[in-house]
Amino acid sequence: MHKRPLLSFWQIWNMSFGFLGIQFGFALQGGFMSRIFQSLGANKDALPLLWLAAPLTGLIVQPIIGYLSDKTWHPKLGRRRPYFLIGAVLSSLVLIVVPHSPVLWVAVGCLWILDASMNISMEPFRALVADNLADEQRTYGFMVQTLIIGVGTWVASNLPWFVNEFLGVSNSSGGGVPANVKVAFAVGGFVFLASILVTIFTTKEYTPEEMAAFNQADDRPEVEHKDIGFNFFKNYHLIPPVMWKLGLVQFFSWFAFFTMWNMYVPAVTEHVFDAPAPIASAYDLDSAEGKMAFEKADQVYNQAADKAGAYMGSYGLSSMIFAFILTLLTAKVRINRKYLHMVSLILGGLGFYYMKALSNPNMLHLSFILIGFAWGSILSMPYAMLSSSIDPKKMGLYMGLFNMFIVIPQIVASVGGINFAYKTLFGDATINTMMLAGTCLMLAGLSNLLITEKSAVR
Repeated sequence: MHKRPLLSFWQIWNMSFGFLGIQFGFALQGGFMSRIFQSLGANKDALPLLWLAAPLTGLIVQPIIGYLSDKTWHPKLGRRRPYFLIGAVLSSLVLIVVPHSPVLWVAVGCLWILDASMNISMEPFRALVADNLADEQRTYGFMVQTLIIGVGTWVASNLPWFVNEFLGVSNSSGGGVPANVKVAFAVGGFVFLASILVTIFTTKEYTPEEMAAFNQADDRPEVEHKDIGFNFFKNYHLIPPVMWKLGLVQFFSWFAFFTMWNMYVPAVTEHVFDAPAPIASAYDLDSAEGKMAFEKADQVYNQAADKAGAYMGSYGLSSMIFAFILTLLTAKVRINRKYLHMVSLILGGLGFYYMKALSNPNMLHLSFILIGFAWGSILSMPYAMLSSSIDPKKMGLYMGLFNMFIVIPQIVASVGGINFAYKTLFGDATINTMMLAGTCLMLAGLSNLLITEKSAVR
């Protein structure tokens, strides 16, 4: 019996490189879909409901893909890589199409397809790291993955600003989606597919026979492996206690970030830049003066939105540095995952709170540096804790089920949770959505105190 061999940094890097493209997709979606919706006439209070498609698709797609990838074996593409490829092709096509949506309902439909496609690629990536790495390398592996995600977040968030500032592509909407956003999404589509292909062509997957031998050599207790399929009530019954505890942490964490992706641009363009999105019905567009006033306000808003998106990219850069430091650390020593995650989330909460006190937009960098610590930890620590605590034979299925703790808070947020919570707790000003996000990260951090399982913490 042989244990999984330890992999080199570059083997782990290549295995995770496809996440660069996946994060390009998620960063463009998270940073600019609300802007696309507003450009097509959506009211800011309707934004969370328009986003409902994204978590609903994740709720359905992730456990199904996880289950299917556990059962798949292709002689050339292996277990997880067929899903990487299918999701990448679909995601790349939709990223190119979505900013060209002529009306709001088309953009919402594209979001639905885009999120489903990205989930087809993303969910098996978590399982691939757990499949290929020995237990002592899993924290290290997830941190390398987080490092790549940070690069993708930072670059993709800055793309619309970059193509406007340095390539001269217009950021004026003219009653639709700005050209610089269209170019950024097209670049994102190319990067998505190209990075996935790097992982597919450079990464080996172990055969079912090799996986069985590794699992036996890991000295894990034998469990009867039943094909529980899509009987999700039975799956929920079998979910280990540590997953429920991590699920509570995930609920508050992802409610916070979903609130940011929905409401950050309208919140800071109003509060920090004093440049809210103009509402066409408030202007007399039949007159030259009214049309000119609307176009001027629209230009000011789009310039502010470009800058807001660029500042938002700082959390990707911060999470990248955070992941790089922890990658060096976890290559040498084991860390206490629980306390690291708790402190990181609390720092992120402070970053959101700081936004309300800002009068200088440049200080948004400081907010997002702190938020980046939380983001880097969210993308790695929960998965490292979970993968050391569940049946390896069902890794894909349980990773898919675990991701439901990501999408459920987003559904709650979409169907009124954001609007009700921030207005009730903090007041009607849109910037208070960031106060709500900060409070949720604080609660997520404190929820880590419930995790006592040694296999998860070490």
